[in-house]
Amino acid sequence: MAQLKYGQIIQLGYIVKDLDAGIQHWMDTMGIGPWTVFRNVTMEGVYCGEPTTVKMDVAMGYQNEMQVELIQQTSDTASPYRTADGEPILGLHHIAWLTENLDKDVQQAEADGCTTIFRAQNPGTRVAYLTLPDEANTRIEFIESAATAELIRSGIVASKEWDGSNPVTVIDFGA
Repeated sequence: MAQLKYGQIIQLGYIVKDLDAGIQHWMDTMGIGPWTVFRNVTMEGVYCGEPTTVKMDVAMGYQNEMQVELIQQTSDTASPYRTADGEPILGLHHIAWLTENLDKDVQQAEADGCTTIFRAQNPGTRVAYLTLPDEANTRIEFIESAATAELIRSGIVASKEWDGSNPVTVIDFGA
C-alpha cells in the first residue's frame, strides 16, 4: 500500500467558538503565524443527504509545511462542524489533502470504506468531508482549489519569513 495514497496531508482543521481568540491562542501558545483570515465565507452543499448553506469565518496559519485551519461557523445551519443539537464540534476536526480531482479521490476513499457526509462548493473551492470506516467521528477532507494550493504555497513561505509583525491579514467576502 502506498504511504502517499492521496499525497501529503496539508492541513489540520480545528473548530473554535471565537476565531479571533483562537488565532491569538495559536500565536501565543504555539507560535504559529502569520494568519490569513477569510470572513463571510459561504459554502453551498449537501450534508448527510440534505441541502445546506454554511457560512463561516476561517483562518489559516502555518507550521513549516502544515496548515492549521481554524473554523468558526457563523450560520445556524446543519453542517459537519456542528453536532445534531447544533453545538460546535470544538477542537481537532479533520485532516485534509489537496486534490486535483475531487471526484476521483472521493470515489477511491468510498471504495476503501469511507462515507461521504458533506460535499460543498463556492466559486473558488470544492470540498468533501468523509468519515473513516469504524471511526464515525474521524473526518478527512479533500480540497480541490487552485487558489487554496497557491495560498498554501505562499503561506508556507510567509511563515518561514515571519518576524512576528503583521500577524493577521483579513479578506472579507461580505465587504
